Amino acid sequence: MRSILTAAALAILPFCAVVSAAHAQDTCPGVDPPAVSLPRSREAIAANRELVIVAIGSSSTEGWMSSTLSRSYPAMLQADLSAALPNVHVAIINRGIGGQDAAEEVPRLDTDVVAVKPTLVIWQVGANGALRNADPKLFQRLVTVGINRLKAARLDIIMMDNQQSPKILAAPEHALINQALADIAKSEGVSLFSRNDVMEKWKEMGYPIDRFIAADGLHHNDLGYACVASALSGSILEALAPHPLRTDIATGPKPHS
Repeated sequence: MRSILTAAALAILPFCAVVSAAHAQDTCPGVDPPAVSLPRSREAIAANRELVIVAIGSSSTEGWMSSTLSRSYPAMLQADLSAALPNVHVAIINRGIGGQDAAEEVPRLDTDVVAVKPTLVIWQVGANGALRNADPKLFQRLVTVGINRLKAARLDIIMMDNQQSPKILAAPEHALINQALADIAKSEGVSLFSRNDVMEKWKEMGYPIDRFIAADGLHHNDLGYACVASALSGSILEALAPHPLRTDIATGPKPHS
């Protein structure tokens, strides 16, 4: 396996994926990917082992309001990573269950994540807590318990916070829930992929948020899931460098067939 990241490969980061003139509306904003740390994933690739990722969370992970489950963010992320890492077998297992939050997800970490023996877990959590006005301090304690369980299993960990959508933004506790996740990431030394911050950057670039949100005012639409996957794949690929990247592909949403 080649271990040198070429300057040409680096050109895809940051990226802005334009799929075609006919699908110009499906362009993802080009933002610098949030930094994450993935030492065990790097070791797996260096040892020619497959990269197994478990995505756990609620409906944002399961893919509610996408046109098909192949448009969920884990499915799109697997497509992006597989294209960028042709010499690596990438397998992403979707363990999203709509309606759940920390109280329901922590008890299933052992069976749905640790038992799979992945290299990396992406834990999307907090949206339903915000919608249900969960106590941010209790939420923080629950998530910290879960993070310590995942750390004990020696997994790379990426937490994912909440999307900016009308229903999330109207929830009184949403900012405190996001802050709790940021505090956990700092205190526990794990990575945070902040959808909130990524979407804030999209707004600053002139992209209206409703472009990425489904008609229910809560979940992502196909483009939103694709752009989250695109930004997250950028974070993961940057953390894995140096590694063999294809330079003839563009990450992000693909034309609808």
